[in-house]
Amino acid sequence: MVAVECSPTEHHMVVCTLCSCYPWPVLGLPPTWYKSAPYRSRAVKDPRGVLADFGVTLPEGTSIRVWDSTAEVRYLVIPMRPAGSDDLSEDELAALVTRDSMIGTGLVPSPQR
Repeated sequence: MVAVECSPTEHHMVVCTLCSCYPWPVLGLPPTWYKSAPYRSRAVKDPRGVLADFGVTLPEGTSIRVWDSTAEVRYLVIPMRPAGSDDLSEDELAALVTRDSMIGTGLVPSPQR
C-alpha cells in the first residue's frame, strides 16, 4: 500500500483502470461508482470533471495526480487537514475523514463549531 498526501498545490485521486483494485481491508467495500467504466476512464482523461461531479472544485493552480491501483499496489490518499482543525484531537480529526476523501473524490470538511 502506498499513501499519497494532498497539499495546497497537489491533489491526489485513485482509480484502477483495469478492473477495480481497491484497498477494501482499510476502506471497506468499494462504492459502486469506483468499479464503473465511466469513472475508471474519465478519472484518467478528465480528473477535474470527475471531481466536479462529486462536488469538488479545486483552485486552477492545483495540479491533480491520478494514481492507478494494481493487484500489487493499492493507493490511499491522505487528504489535506481542513481549516479550523488545529485544536482537534486525533479522534475528532479522524471522524471528519471519509472514504471518498481517502480515494481523492472528496475533501475533508472543516469542523462544525
